[in-house]
Amino acid sequence: MRSATRPLAACASLPRQQWLLPCFIGLLISLQATVAIADEARATMLSPPVLGAHTLATQPDGEGVSPLVTPTLHTQESGSSLLILVAGYKNNSAAPTDSYGNQWKQVGESVVYNGYDGRFDARAYIAIGSRGGANHTVQIAKEGTPEGEITVPFIEIAHAGKLQDVAQNYPTPGIAARATNKLARAWQGITGSTDSTTSMLTSGTVTTTGPATLVAVWLGDAYVYSMTAVPGDGFKVIDSYLMLPPSSAVQGAVAVKQVNAAGTYSVTWTGTPAQGAILWLFAFQAAP
Repeated sequence: MRSATRPLAACASLPRQQWLLPCFIGLLISLQATVAIADEARATMLSPPVLGAHTLATQPDGEGVSPLVTPTLHTQESGSSLLILVAGYKNNSAAPTDSYGNQWKQVGESVVYNGYDGRFDARAYIAIGSRGGANHTVQIAKEGTPEGEITVPFIEIAHAGKLQDVAQNYPTPGIAARATNKLARAWQGITGSTDSTTSMLTSGTVTTTGPATLVAVWLGDAYVYSMTAVPGDGFKVIDSYLMLPPSSAVQGAVAVKQVNAAGTYSVTWTGTPAQGAILWLFAFQAAP
């Protein structure tokens, strides 16, 4: 590291009237350079964010209990960000709590599912700079409909000190696609074939300023029991619930992508059968 004392020593050897102003300016420039070098070294030492522990908890409709408790994870003791999605009955509106007493903040507004008479919604929560360790669980109290269906992804992003950006949208098949799908389903009904209609739904965009972990969430809205949800754009599924029981449940999938540079990103999901889906895309980065 450059020393700020060198300009001062050189100035001291000159008469005062010759060195006072120019040497003060030189000292100030040297101090600024020292601070800049220190900041650069600190930025270099920051570990980039990476996917940590993760799970997906579910309860089928009519078989739920309160509270829902996720499977245990072994999370980092400190330095991580935690992400929770809660999808199910709207009247089960409690925020999450966890076994390490973290403070959870809702991200944006709740999103109500199309159809279903407004009875279902989905919400997202984060805990930045979380505490963690062995046997880490999250609980969701279900005060309104304890027996109701619910799906809860729980994701840790290690070395993530901030949520850099987030996008939420709710795309559905367009008019032309819906007409095509209706005809296809009618023909499949006549022939006894399974529903093979397809929808391609694209998330909103997030912008990063450096290395980041991108987490994409797909929550389908159709009244179906077996489906696919495949992300593109370099995302890989880490957890999913796409084969539902006869009593029904909330379908969902979570995918992740690591990026090493600043940029703007989105993800397109291809699903069968065709349906709309509540989509989230989160970009987590290291703290500055």
